[in-house]
Amino acid sequence: MSDEQNQSLPDDIGPQASENLDLETELQALRNELQDANDRALRSHAELENYRKRAQREMADERKYAALPVVRDLLAVADNLELAIQAAEKDPGAAKVLEGVKMVLTQFNSTLEQHEIVRIGGIGLPLDPNRQEAVMQEPSEELPAGMVTRIVRTGYQLHDRVIRPAQVFVSKGPA
Repeated sequence: MSDEQNQSLPDDIGPQASENLDLETELQALRNELQDANDRALRSHAELENYRKRAQREMADERKYAALPVVRDLLAVADNLELAIQAAEKDPGAAKVLEGVKMVLTQFNSTLEQHEIVRIGGIGLPLDPNRQEAVMQEPSEELPAGMVTRIVRTGYQLHDRVIRPAQVFVSKGPA
């Protein structure tokens, strides 16, 4: 460059360039802050959605299993009706009572099924430790070891949740 061209350039290029550099640095810092704020907002939104979905699932489960305490208490009624049937079957004079109690038990079981409460049984099937409790083993000529031979106390489940496991006898094979 010639001296004339050099003189036409402003003398304060250095401070202006420094000021531009400061503005660029500040702009980059603001961009970083904006990105961080956007990330936090997205995370907060995702957390809120996850909370909302979890709360809906919990409410649905709460509604689905709300009857559980009442049903647990009513199972004693079913047990007593079954005991009454067993006692009445031993007394020949109690035929009418036996018929009535059987009808009540049938109606009771039907009502339970309407509310998706099902009986857990399984005579002749393998023991399911998630739904059945083995209370005793007995020899069996008909069933191999590990199979349910008798039900001592009926078990029940509501939807997929066991209310009370069935108490069963399990075969230990031939004597």
